[in-house]
Amino acid sequence: MTATQEMNIQELERAWMDEAIRLATTSVANGGGPFGALVAKGAEVVAIGHNQVTSTLDPTAHGEVSAMRAACKELNTFSLEGCVLITSCEPCPMCLSSALWARVDRIVYAADRHDAAVAGFDDLKFYDLFELKPKSNWPTRVEQLDLPNRNAPFDAWLAKTDRIDY
Repeated sequence: MTATQEMNIQELERAWMDEAIRLATTSVANGGGPFGALVAKGAEVVAIGHNQVTSTLDPTAHGEVSAMRAACKELNTFSLEGCVLITSCEPCPMCLSSALWARVDRIVYAADRHDAAVAGFDDLKFYDLFELKPKSNWPTRVEQLDLPNRNAPFDAWLAKTDRIDY
């Protein structure tokens, strides 16, 4: 990649970030949360999203997830390989995991988890939970119920000759 191409990409990403921040700010004005995101492929924006948790009563309707859902529909695929996720704030663990599952090439964010915590969005406790605390200290009990048929769904999956691997 030439220096000019890299500079053009940086300019595009700054413009996209401005759009993500605008989406987040508009979301607040319209009763949503302060998070906006977009998915771009090449030099084109594929889809946008903003936080809709309270407006849709869906705790998974974060800006990043909303943008990725829309991008997958637009591209008619569950894989966002070749795409970049631009988001107004560092993705929470759920959004980060979703982006990893979607296989985006890159994630670019503006505000970080500490900025979000100051605004009352304490994702830090979730990051800490996964990074520092053993399951025995989690606020919600997570436990395995070991049944003899626990692998039946996986056995069916592996036996399915026309499955679509992901």
